[in-house]
Amino acid sequence: MMPSHVTNMVSPAASVSPSEAFTFPSLGDNIRVLPHFKTEDDVTTTDDELSSATNGSCGPIRSSLRRVDHEEHGGALSREERRRRRRATEKYRTAHATRERIRVEAFNVAFAELRKLLPTLPPDKKLSKIEILRLAICYISYLNHVLELS
Repeated sequence: MMPSHVTNMVSPAASVSPSEAFTFPSLGDNIRVLPHFKTEDDVTTTDDELSSATNGSCGPIRSSLRRVDHEEHGGALSREERRRRRRATEKYRTAHATRERIRVEAFNVAFAELRKLLPTLPPDKKLSKIEILRLAICYISYLNHVLELS
């Protein structure tokens, strides 16, 4: 269970949709983080995967076993093979690229918002993401120290 100060900072969006996100009220309503939900395909394990995990076999061997298994069972595609073929489609790649652009944009917006809150000299100095994080750590430590003194 999350501590109350964490759950108060992060609130899930109201509806479940591709634009589902968590908002961070303390940083403003425009900061959103897309959650990752595992699908049944992500968490289901086949008998081949279980046996190969226990006997130490690896990728190419497992793939060739699946091809043999595929041929023996009348040509029905395995779940993994269907997933691979679906991911190879242009529609899937385009949708994935769009989701990735949105994710990177949200990441950059979050860094820009954090950057606005950090004091530097000169104030308009361009900082890398690692510099922003390190400066934020130092600034939070400083503010914590000031609070302890008062």
